[in-house]
Amino acid sequence: MTRGAPAGPAPAAMLLAPDALDPALVTSWRDLVRHAAEPNSFLEPWFLLPSLAHLSDGADIRIAVVTTGRMMIALMPVVIAPRYGRMPAPHVENWVHGQSFLGTPLLRAGHETEAAAALIGLFDGHDWARGFVHITHIAEHGPVHRGFVAAAQARGRPCDTVHHRSRALLESDLDADAYIEHAIRGKKRKEFRRLANRLGELGKVETRICGTSDNPAAWAAEFLRLESAGWKGSDGEALANADATRGFFEAVIRGAADARALDMLRLDLDGRAIAMLVNFQATPGSFSYKIAYDEEFSRFSPGVLIELDNIARVLGSDTIGWMDSCAAEGHPMIDRLWTERRSIVRITLPLSGMARRVEFKLCRAAENASATLRTLLADRKGAT
Repeated sequence: MTRGAPAGPAPAAMLLAPDALDPALVTSWRDLVRHAAEPNSFLEPWFLLPSLAHLSDGADIRIAVVTTGRMMIALMPVVIAPRYGRMPAPHVENWVHGQSFLGTPLLRAGHETEAAAALIGLFDGHDWARGFVHITHIAEHGPVHRGFVAAAQARGRPCDTVHHRSRALLESDLDADAYIEHAIRGKKRKEFRRLANRLGELGKVETRICGTSDNPAAWAAEFLRLESAGWKGSDGEALANADATRGFFEAVIRGAADARALDMLRLDLDGRAIAMLVNFQATPGSFSYKIAYDEEFSRFSPGVLIELDNIARVLGSDTIGWMDSCAAEGHPMIDRLWTERRSIVRITLPLSGMARRVEFKLCRAAENASATLRTLLADRKGAT
């Protein structure tokens, strides 16, 4: 702050029930999305509101919000998690459900430390909060992570990184041809070209994008049909297997389309979808959310073919700087096509009060002891 400049309004932090998210607050929330330090499609209104409506499963979810004056500078959905790993240690945790792949809170750019400090202070002083704070599925060393570290350090507290996972990221200055040549060995590139040619012998093959003139509900229905017809449907893991996940997905696709965030592709054979990909745009990046393909055509690798088209679109885009795969570490298809990696971590920090700090230290000590034991056992196994 410039010396002599008037101080801005002090941050005001609150815990809200989901039904308190009125239209005025949602408007401020959308403004926060546009000015977030890090984009996160999974915390935008069009995604989080259907999540709360369809997937809360009775959980006592609160929305932590921080404002300065009329400007929102932070938003994070939170719950009291009953366990920390295997330990019965209730604590504050950001709410990330099974259909959400990033938990990074929305913090306003330029206010990261201030916003994180206000959230920590909110949990410090609120009777609802328990134990310590555990924030999962956040990008390591990003401005949000750094904001929480700085806010904790200013209070003389640790902010420990307790878990790492690496997942594929698409971010390159190469054009699509050069990228694919770099990422995929020549023999495999030749095989994929051969499969595309063989598929073309069966009929007209084209990649389509869900545009403003298309009906997103029809595209959502086609995706659900395609996914249900495959192994996910047989294993009970398809979105359409449960009313809650079906309703959630349909609402998200509608909302993303209305927000101009939907980037949905389909690979057609004579007008029939044989592979579909759902992406969400979140300037300056994007998130690859779901993929489905027709297993009747698995010998042609339609999932790979649509991913190759997706790589070409992203690297040829003037508006998309990167795409997060949202894929599990070691994904058998994505990891061999995308060469960059993004580190996703969990962080844990104590709250105020002697009892809370003791609980934090005990949980961290047990966690460290468990990690040391796993390392020793792995080393012993490797030595035999």
